[in-house]
Amino acid sequence: MPSRNHLDKVGRKKKKKWTEEAMERALIEVKSGRCTVRQAAKQFGVPKSSLGDRVSGRVTPGSRSGPAQLITSSDEELLVEFSLYMSKHGFPLTKQQLVSFASSIYKRQHRRVAFSKLGQTWWLNFRKRQEKNISIQPADNVVRGRTVHVRKEEVDQFFHLLSTVVEAHALGDKPHQIWTCSEMDFQLARKRVILPKANSLGCKLAPATRDYISVLACFNAVGKDIPPFIVFSKAYPGGVCYKTQGPPDALYGWSDSGCVTSELFKKWFLRHFLVYAPKERPLLLVFQGHKSPVNLEVVEAARKEDVVLLCLPPHCSPNLQPLDAGLCPLVRKRFSTLLGDATTTDATLFAVSKKDFSGVFKGAYQVAKEDEGVRIVKESFRKCGIYPLSHFVANEVHLMSQHSVDPTDGAALSMPAQHVVGGFNAPGPSA
Repeated sequence: MPSRNHLDKVGRKKKKKWTEEAMERALIEVKSGRCTVRQAAKQFGVPKSSLGDRVSGRVTPGSRSGPAQLITSSDEELLVEFSLYMSKHGFPLTKQQLVSFASSIYKRQHRRVAFSKLGQTWWLNFRKRQEKNISIQPADNVVRGRTVHVRKEEVDQFFHLLSTVVEAHALGDKPHQIWTCSEMDFQLARKRVILPKANSLGCKLAPATRDYISVLACFNAVGKDIPPFIVFSKAYPGGVCYKTQGPPDALYGWSDSGCVTSELFKKWFLRHFLVYAPKERPLLLVFQGHKSPVNLEVVEAARKEDVVLLCLPPHCSPNLQPLDAGLCPLVRKRFSTLLGDATTTDATLFAVSKKDFSGVFKGAYQVAKEDEGVRIVKESFRKCGIYPLSHFVANEVHLMSQHSVDPTDGAALSMPAQHVVGGFNAPGPSA
Protein backbone atom coordinates (compact mmCIF):
# COMPACT_ATOMS: atom_id res chain seq x y z
CA MET A 1 0.00 0.00 0.00
CA PRO A 2 1.38 3.45 -0.84
CA SER A 3 2.09 5.63 2.15
CA ARG A 4 0.85 9.17 2.48
CA ASN A 5 4.39 10.54 2.15
CA HIS A 6 4.78 8.64 -1.11
CA LEU A 7 1.55 10.10 -2.47
CA ASP A 8 2.62 13.58 -1.43
CA LYS A 9 5.95 13.16 -3.25
CA VAL A 10 4.18 11.91 -6.36
CA GLY A 11 1.75 14.81 -6.19
CA ARG A 12 4.57 17.36 -5.89
CA LYS A 13 6.49 15.73 -8.73
CA LYS A 14 3.56 15.71 -11.16
CA LYS A 15 2.06 19.06 -10.24
CA LYS A 16 1.25 20.99 -13.39
CA LYS A 17 2.80 24.43 -13.96
CA TRP A 18 0.11 25.76 -16.27
CA THR A 19 -3.43 26.95 -15.73
CA GLU A 20 -6.67 25.92 -17.35
CA GLU A 21 -7.13 29.53 -18.47
CA ALA A 22 -3.84 29.43 -20.40
CA MET A 23 -4.80 26.11 -21.96
CA GLU A 24 -8.18 27.49 -23.01
CA ARG A 25 -6.63 30.57 -24.65
CA ALA A 26 -4.10 28.39 -26.50
CA LEU A 27 -6.90 26.12 -27.69
CA ILE A 28 -8.82 29.12 -29.05
CA GLU A 29 -5.78 30.33 -30.98
CA VAL A 30 -5.18 26.93 -32.56
CA LYS A 31 -8.83 26.40 -33.53
CA SER A 32 -8.99 29.87 -35.06
CA GLY A 33 -6.02 29.01 -37.30
CA ARG A 34 -3.85 31.85 -36.06
CA CYS A 35 -1.26 29.50 -34.50
CA THR A 36 -0.07 25.98 -34.82
CA VAL A 37 -0.10 23.66 -31.81
CA ARG A 38 3.66 24.12 -31.31
CA GLN A 39 3.44 27.93 -31.53
CA ALA A 40 0.45 28.19 -29.15
CA ALA A 41 2.06 25.85 -26.63
CA LYS A 42 5.23 27.96 -26.59
CA GLN A 43 3.32 31.26 -26.44
CA PHE A 44 1.02 30.34 -23.54
CA GLY A 45 3.40 28.02 -21.67
CA VAL A 46 1.35 24.83 -21.88
CA PRO A 47 2.51 21.29 -22.81
CA LYS A 48 2.31 20.64 -26.54
CA SER A 49 1.05 17.09 -26.06
CA SER A 50 -1.73 18.18 -23.71
CA LEU A 51 -2.81 20.90 -26.10
CA GLY A 52 -2.71 18.46 -29.01
CA ASP A 53 -4.94 16.01 -27.10
CA ARG A 54 -7.55 18.73 -26.61
CA VAL A 55 -7.39 19.85 -30.23
CA SER A 56 -7.85 16.30 -31.51
CA GLY A 57 -10.68 15.59 -29.04
CA ARG A 58 -8.93 12.79 -27.15
CA VAL A 59 -9.24 14.86 -23.96
CA THR A 60 -12.29 16.96 -23.08
CA PRO A 61 -11.40 20.61 -22.37
CA GLY A 62 -11.62 21.39 -18.65
CA SER A 63 -11.27 17.76 -17.54
CA ARG A 64 -9.17 17.02 -14.46
CA SER A 65 -5.78 15.39 -14.79
CA GLY A 66 -4.91 12.06 -13.23
CA PRO A 67 -7.02 8.93 -12.88
CA ALA A 68 -10.80 9.13 -13.04
CA GLN A 69 -12.57 9.82 -9.75
CA LEU A 70 -14.02 6.56 -8.44
CA ILE A 71 -16.95 8.20 -6.64
CA THR A 72 -18.72 11.29 -7.91
CA SER A 73 -18.43 14.52 -5.95
CA SER A 74 -22.11 14.46 -5.00
CA ASP A 75 -21.86 10.92 -3.63
CA GLU A 76 -18.70 11.83 -1.75
CA GLU A 77 -20.53 14.75 -0.16
CA LEU A 78 -23.29 12.31 0.81
CA LEU A 79 -20.67 10.01 2.36
CA VAL A 80 -19.22 12.89 4.41
CA GLU A 81 -22.68 13.96 5.54
CA PHE A 82 -23.43 10.36 6.52
CA SER A 83 -20.19 10.17 8.56
CA LEU A 84 -21.01 13.40 10.40
CA TYR A 85 -24.55 12.21 11.14
CA MET A 86 -23.29 8.91 12.54
CA SER A 87 -20.69 10.65 14.71
CA LYS A 88 -23.19 13.12 16.18
CA HIS A 89 -25.69 10.35 17.00
CA GLY A 90 -23.29 8.01 18.77
CA PHE A 91 -22.25 5.78 15.83
CA PRO A 92 -18.71 7.00 14.92
CA LEU A 93 -17.39 5.13 11.89
CA THR A 94 -14.03 3.43 11.74
CA LYS A 95 -11.86 3.69 8.64
CA GLN A 96 -12.82 0.17 7.59
CA GLN A 97 -16.54 0.94 7.86
CA LEU A 98 -16.28 4.15 5.84
CA VAL A 99 -14.25 2.46 3.08
CA SER A 100 -16.82 -0.34 3.03
CA PHE A 101 -19.68 2.14 2.55
CA ALA A 102 -17.68 3.93 -0.17
CA SER A 103 -17.12 0.59 -1.91
CA SER A 104 -20.86 -0.12 -1.89
CA ILE A 105 -21.48 3.28 -3.51
CA TYR A 106 -18.87 2.50 -6.17
CA LYS A 107 -20.44 -0.90 -6.82
CA ARG A 108 -23.87 0.73 -7.16
CA GLN A 109 -22.50 3.14 -9.80
CA HIS A 110 -20.59 0.50 -11.78
CA ARG A 111 -22.81 -2.56 -11.77
CA ARG A 112 -21.31 -3.94 -15.00
CA VAL A 113 -17.69 -3.45 -13.94
CA ALA A 114 -15.75 -6.12 -12.06
CA PHE A 115 -15.97 -4.93 -8.47
CA SER A 116 -12.94 -4.48 -6.27
CA LYS A 117 -12.95 -2.86 -2.84
CA LEU A 118 -11.55 0.64 -2.64
CA GLY A 119 -8.07 0.64 -1.15
CA GLN A 120 -5.54 2.71 0.74
CA THR A 121 -4.90 5.13 -2.12
CA TRP A 122 -8.56 6.15 -2.27
CA TRP A 123 -8.69 6.50 1.53
CA LEU A 124 -5.65 8.81 1.67
CA ASN A 125 -6.93 10.95 -1.19
CA PHE A 126 -10.37 11.11 0.46
CA ARG A 127 -8.83 12.30 3.72
CA LYS A 128 -6.89 14.97 1.87
CA ARG A 129 -9.96 16.20 -0.02
CA GLN A 130 -12.16 16.26 3.09
CA GLU A 131 -9.69 17.40 5.76
CA LYS A 132 -11.77 20.56 6.37
CA ASN A 133 -14.99 18.61 6.94
CA ILE A 134 -14.00 15.58 9.00
CA SER A 135 -11.42 14.81 11.66
CA ILE A 136 -9.73 11.49 12.35
CA GLN A 137 -9.16 10.58 15.98
CA PRO A 138 -7.79 7.44 17.66
CA ALA A 139 -10.55 5.29 19.12
CA ASP A 140 -10.58 4.55 22.82
CA ASN A 141 -9.06 1.20 23.73
CA VAL A 142 -11.66 -1.45 24.34
CA VAL A 143 -11.29 -3.28 27.62
CA ARG A 144 -11.79 -6.96 26.96
CA GLY A 145 -12.50 -9.80 29.34
CA ARG A 146 -15.33 -11.10 31.44
CA THR A 147 -15.97 -7.81 33.25
CA VAL A 148 -16.12 -4.23 32.05
CA HIS A 149 -16.91 -1.01 33.87
CA VAL A 150 -19.30 1.43 32.26
CA ARG A 151 -17.50 4.69 31.62
CA LYS A 152 -19.17 7.71 33.13
CA GLU A 153 -18.00 9.94 30.26
CA GLU A 154 -19.81 7.77 27.69
CA VAL A 155 -23.01 7.73 29.73
CA ASP A 156 -22.87 11.51 30.23
CA GLN A 157 -22.36 12.00 26.50
CA PHE A 158 -25.35 9.79 25.71
CA PHE A 159 -27.65 11.73 28.04
CA HIS A 160 -26.38 14.98 26.56
CA LEU A 161 -27.28 13.71 23.06
CA LEU A 162 -30.63 12.43 24.30
CA SER A 163 -31.57 15.70 25.99
CA THR A 164 -30.50 17.66 22.90
CA VAL A 165 -32.69 15.53 20.63
CA VAL A 166 -35.69 15.61 22.99
CA GLU A 167 -35.45 19.39 23.31
CA ALA A 168 -34.82 20.05 19.61
CA HIS A 169 -37.79 17.92 18.50
CA ALA A 170 -40.15 18.75 21.39
CA LEU A 171 -40.49 15.11 22.50
CA GLY A 172 -40.59 15.82 26.23
CA ASP A 173 -44.34 15.14 26.48
CA LYS A 174 -44.68 12.63 23.61
CA PRO A 175 -43.82 9.17 24.97
CA HIS A 176 -45.62 7.44 22.09
CA GLN A 177 -42.97 8.86 19.73
CA ILE A 178 -39.97 7.59 21.73
CA TRP A 179 -39.01 4.04 20.74
CA THR A 180 -36.32 1.52 21.60
CA CYS A 181 -35.40 -1.86 20.15
CA SER A 182 -33.36 -4.69 21.60
CA GLU A 183 -32.21 -8.13 20.52
CA MET A 184 -33.07 -11.24 22.55
CA ASP A 185 -31.03 -14.35 21.80
CA PHE A 186 -32.11 -17.97 22.28
CA GLN A 187 -29.79 -20.97 22.06
CA LEU A 188 -31.57 -24.17 21.10
CA ALA A 189 -30.53 -27.69 22.04
CA ARG A 190 -31.69 -31.20 21.29
CA LYS A 191 -34.39 -32.45 23.63
CA ARG A 192 -33.17 -34.76 26.39
CA VAL A 193 -34.55 -38.30 26.38
CA ILE A 194 -34.22 -41.17 28.87
CA LEU A 195 -32.88 -44.43 27.42
CA PRO A 196 -32.25 -47.84 28.98
CA LYS A 197 -28.68 -48.25 30.16
CA ALA A 198 -28.03 -51.13 27.77
CA ASN A 199 -28.85 -48.97 24.76
CA SER A 200 -26.15 -46.51 25.72
CA LEU A 201 -23.37 -49.08 25.92
CA GLY A 202 -20.87 -49.21 23.12
CA CYS A 203 -22.12 -46.08 21.37
CA LYS A 204 -21.57 -42.37 21.65
CA LEU A 205 -24.11 -39.69 20.77
CA ALA A 206 -22.96 -37.25 18.13
CA PRO A 207 -22.82 -33.68 19.44
CA ALA A 208 -25.92 -31.73 18.55
CA THR A 209 -25.58 -28.64 16.41
CA ARG A 210 -26.85 -25.73 18.44
CA ASP A 211 -29.01 -23.22 16.66
CA TYR A 212 -29.16 -19.59 17.68
CA ILE A 213 -32.29 -17.54 17.15
CA SER A 214 -32.52 -13.81 17.75
CA VAL A 215 -35.68 -11.78 18.24
CA LEU A 216 -35.61 -8.04 17.67
CA ALA A 217 -38.29 -6.46 19.87
CA CYS A 218 -39.32 -2.82 19.63
CA PHE A 219 -41.50 -0.80 22.04
CA ASN A 220 -42.27 2.83 22.78
CA ALA A 221 -42.50 4.54 26.16
CA VAL A 222 -46.24 3.84 26.53
CA GLY A 223 -45.83 0.07 26.00
CA LYS A 224 -46.93 -0.10 22.34
CA ASP A 225 -44.93 -2.61 20.26
CA ILE A 226 -43.81 -3.23 16.70
CA PRO A 227 -44.39 -6.92 15.76
CA PRO A 228 -41.19 -8.85 16.52
CA PHE A 229 -38.48 -9.73 13.99
CA ILE A 230 -37.35 -13.37 14.34
CA VAL A 231 -33.94 -14.27 12.87
CA PHE A 232 -32.95 -17.92 12.43
CA SER A 233 -29.41 -19.24 12.09
CA LYS A 234 -28.16 -20.77 8.83
CA ALA A 235 -31.58 -21.12 7.16
CA TYR A 236 -35.33 -20.97 7.65
CA PRO A 237 -37.03 -24.03 9.16
CA GLY A 238 -38.72 -26.34 6.69
CA GLY A 239 -42.33 -25.69 5.74
CA VAL A 240 -44.39 -22.63 6.61
CA CYS A 241 -45.62 -23.58 10.08
CA TYR A 242 -43.01 -21.33 11.68
CA LYS A 243 -44.88 -18.39 10.12
CA THR A 244 -48.45 -19.54 10.65
CA GLN A 245 -47.83 -20.49 14.29
CA GLY A 246 -45.74 -17.43 15.13
CA PRO A 247 -46.77 -14.02 16.51
CA PRO A 248 -49.20 -12.05 14.30
CA ASP A 249 -47.54 -9.84 11.64
CA ALA A 250 -44.05 -10.96 12.71
CA LEU A 251 -41.14 -10.51 10.29
CA TYR A 252 -38.69 -13.36 9.63
CA GLY A 253 -35.11 -13.55 8.41
CA TRP A 254 -31.95 -15.60 8.70
CA SER A 255 -28.20 -15.12 8.98
CA ASP A 256 -25.23 -17.43 9.38
CA SER A 257 -24.92 -16.63 13.08
CA GLY A 258 -28.59 -16.15 13.88
CA CYS A 259 -27.92 -12.55 14.91
CA VAL A 260 -29.29 -9.33 13.42
CA THR A 261 -26.79 -8.11 10.85
CA SER A 262 -26.57 -4.73 9.18
CA GLU A 263 -28.53 -5.95 6.15
CA LEU A 264 -31.20 -7.54 8.32
CA PHE A 265 -31.54 -4.36 10.36
CA LYS A 266 -32.07 -2.46 7.11
CA LYS A 267 -34.76 -4.97 6.13
CA TRP A 268 -36.47 -4.55 9.51
CA PHE A 269 -36.28 -0.76 9.50
CA LEU A 270 -37.50 -0.21 5.93
CA ARG A 271 -40.09 -2.99 5.64
CA HIS A 272 -41.29 -3.31 9.22
CA PHE A 273 -40.58 -0.40 11.56
CA LEU A 274 -41.64 2.33 9.12
CA VAL A 275 -44.78 0.34 8.25
CA TYR A 276 -46.03 -0.23 11.81
CA ALA A 277 -44.68 2.90 13.51
CA PRO A 278 -47.15 5.75 14.06
CA LYS A 279 -47.42 8.31 11.28
CA GLU A 280 -46.90 11.18 13.70
CA ARG A 281 -43.41 12.64 13.40
CA PRO A 282 -40.68 13.00 14.47
CA LEU A 283 -39.82 9.64 16.04
CA LEU A 284 -36.83 8.80 18.22
CA LEU A 285 -35.35 5.29 18.02
CA VAL A 286 -32.78 4.40 20.70
CA PHE A 287 -30.86 1.14 20.37
CA GLN A 288 -27.53 -0.62 20.83
CA GLY A 289 -25.85 -0.10 17.46
CA HIS A 290 -22.31 -1.38 18.01
CA LYS A 291 -22.82 -5.01 16.95
CA SER A 292 -24.32 -4.26 13.54
CA PRO A 293 -23.49 -0.75 12.33
CA VAL A 294 -26.26 1.21 10.66
CA ASN A 295 -25.73 1.45 6.92
CA LEU A 296 -26.19 4.34 4.53
CA GLU A 297 -29.62 3.29 3.27
CA VAL A 298 -31.04 3.22 6.81
CA VAL A 299 -29.78 6.73 7.57
CA GLU A 300 -31.13 8.07 4.27
CA ALA A 301 -34.55 6.54 4.97
CA ALA A 302 -34.55 7.73 8.59
CA ARG A 303 -33.81 11.33 7.64
CA LYS A 304 -36.42 11.22 4.89
CA GLU A 305 -39.04 9.81 7.30
CA ASP A 306 -38.03 12.18 10.14
CA VAL A 307 -36.80 9.39 12.43
CA VAL A 308 -33.88 10.25 14.73
CA LEU A 309 -31.47 7.37 15.40
CA LEU A 310 -29.56 7.42 18.69
CA CYS A 311 -26.98 4.87 19.84
CA LEU A 312 -26.63 3.66 23.42
CA PRO A 313 -23.09 3.56 24.85
CA PRO A 314 -21.43 0.11 24.89
CA HIS A 315 -21.66 -2.33 27.79
CA CYS A 316 -24.61 -0.61 29.47
CA SER A 317 -27.66 -2.38 28.05
CA PRO A 318 -28.81 -3.84 31.41
CA ASN A 319 -28.87 -0.32 32.86
CA LEU A 320 -29.85 2.01 30.02
CA GLN A 321 -31.79 -0.25 27.63
CA PRO A 322 -35.43 -0.37 28.87
CA LEU A 323 -36.24 -3.72 27.26
CA ASP A 324 -33.13 -5.45 28.62
CA ALA A 325 -33.88 -4.02 32.06
CA GLY A 326 -37.41 -5.39 32.27
CA LEU A 327 -39.37 -7.01 29.46
CA CYS A 328 -36.77 -9.32 27.86
CA PRO A 329 -36.05 -11.28 31.09
CA LEU A 330 -39.80 -11.61 31.63
CA VAL A 331 -40.34 -13.00 28.10
CA ARG A 332 -37.47 -15.47 28.52
CA LYS A 333 -38.91 -16.64 31.84
CA ARG A 334 -42.34 -17.15 30.27
CA PHE A 335 -40.66 -18.97 27.34
CA SER A 336 -38.93 -21.44 29.68
CA THR A 337 -42.16 -21.95 31.65
CA LEU A 338 -44.02 -22.91 28.47
CA LEU A 339 -41.33 -25.48 27.77
CA GLY A 340 -41.89 -27.00 31.20
CA ASP A 341 -38.51 -25.89 32.59
CA ALA A 342 -39.12 -23.06 35.02
CA THR A 343 -35.51 -23.18 36.21
CA THR A 344 -34.11 -22.10 32.83
CA THR A 345 -31.77 -19.12 33.02
CA ASP A 346 -30.08 -16.96 30.43
CA ALA A 347 -27.06 -19.24 30.33
CA THR A 348 -28.91 -22.52 29.61
CA LEU A 349 -30.13 -24.06 26.39
CA PHE A 350 -33.78 -24.19 25.35
CA ALA A 351 -34.93 -27.67 24.34
CA VAL A 352 -37.09 -26.72 21.35
CA SER A 353 -36.65 -27.13 17.61
CA LYS A 354 -36.34 -24.28 15.11
CA LYS A 355 -39.64 -25.31 13.54
CA ASP A 356 -41.50 -25.08 16.84
CA PHE A 357 -39.72 -22.01 18.17
CA SER A 358 -42.04 -19.33 16.79
CA GLY A 359 -45.12 -21.13 18.17
CA VAL A 360 -43.66 -21.26 21.69
CA PHE A 361 -42.37 -17.71 21.42
CA LYS A 362 -45.84 -16.50 20.45
CA GLY A 363 -47.14 -17.68 23.80
CA ALA A 364 -44.22 -16.12 25.67
CA TYR A 365 -44.49 -12.82 23.81
CA GLN A 366 -48.13 -12.52 24.77
CA VAL A 367 -46.98 -11.20 28.15
CA ALA A 368 -46.00 -7.97 26.39
CA LYS A 369 -49.67 -7.43 25.49
CA GLU A 370 -50.88 -7.92 29.02
CA ASP A 371 -51.18 -5.21 31.65
CA GLU A 372 -48.14 -6.57 33.47
CA GLY A 373 -45.93 -6.32 30.41
CA VAL A 374 -47.11 -2.82 29.49
CA ARG A 375 -46.49 -1.67 33.07
CA ILE A 376 -42.98 -3.16 33.08
CA VAL A 377 -42.09 -1.45 29.79
CA LYS A 378 -43.25 1.94 31.09
CA GLU A 379 -41.43 1.44 34.38
CA SER A 380 -38.24 0.38 32.58
CA PHE A 381 -38.25 3.54 30.46
CA ARG A 382 -38.51 5.53 33.69
CA LYS A 383 -35.81 3.60 35.57
CA CYS A 384 -33.37 3.90 32.65
CA GLY A 385 -33.96 7.65 32.42
CA ILE A 386 -35.08 7.53 28.79
CA TYR A 387 -38.62 8.77 29.53
CA PRO A 388 -39.19 10.89 31.44
CA LEU A 389 -35.68 12.14 30.76
CA SER A 390 -33.69 11.85 33.99
CA HIS A 391 -30.01 12.78 34.30
CA PHE A 392 -29.55 11.07 37.65
CA VAL A 393 -28.99 7.78 35.83
CA ALA A 394 -25.86 9.24 34.25
CA ASN A 395 -24.42 9.77 37.73
CA GLU A 396 -25.41 6.36 39.09
CA VAL A 397 -24.77 3.82 36.32
CA HIS A 398 -20.96 4.12 36.38
CA LEU A 399 -20.94 3.21 40.09
CA MET A 400 -22.53 -0.19 39.52
CA SER A 401 -20.64 -3.39 40.19
CA GLN A 402 -18.87 -5.21 37.38
CA HIS A 403 -21.11 -7.22 35.07
CA SER A 404 -20.63 -9.90 32.46
CA VAL A 405 -20.32 -8.92 28.84
CA ASP A 406 -21.26 -10.88 25.78
CA PRO A 407 -17.92 -11.94 24.23
CA THR A 408 -19.23 -11.07 20.77
CA ASP A 409 -19.96 -7.49 21.87
CA GLY A 410 -16.38 -6.33 22.14
CA ALA A 411 -15.38 -7.76 18.77
CA ALA A 412 -17.68 -5.35 16.96
CA LEU A 413 -16.29 -2.29 18.69
CA SER A 414 -13.38 -0.18 17.53
CA MET A 415 -10.13 -2.05 17.89
CA PRO A 416 -7.20 -0.37 19.68
CA ALA A 417 -5.27 2.00 17.44
CA GLN A 418 -8.08 2.13 14.92
CA HIS A 419 -9.23 5.52 13.74
CA VAL A 420 -12.72 6.88 14.17
CA VAL A 421 -14.13 9.10 11.45
CA GLY A 422 -16.19 11.93 12.84
CA GLY A 423 -16.93 15.61 12.68
CA PHE A 424 -17.20 18.05 15.52
CA ASN A 425 -17.72 21.29 13.60
CA ALA A 426 -21.51 21.03 13.70
CA PRO A 427 -23.86 21.80 16.61
CA GLY A 428 -26.03 19.12 18.20
CA PRO A 429 -27.76 16.12 16.68
CA SER A 430 -30.49 16.65 14.16
CA ALA A 431 -32.63 14.44 12.05
